[in-house]
Amino acid sequence: MPTAEQIAKHYSACLDSVDLINALMAQDSRTTEEQDTVDRNVDHLEIMVAKDYWTTEDLTPLNNAITAGS
Repeated sequence: MPTAEQIAKHYSACLDSVDLINALMAQDSRTTEEQDTVDRNVDHLEIMVAKDYWTTEDLTPLNNAITAGS
């Protein structure tokens, strides 16, 4: 089980992925490389939301970004 500090770091990394997905999906179009970036970050978020160590973190932005990027 990760420590509270490790969980906070994981959550922060997830929010970075959320920001990146949202920024790229807001563009009118994406290059192949940008779409690959979206796909990788969606995969990352899908893995992370499945973790069982979350406590009070709000996973809604993560799930919304998964939906937006899929």
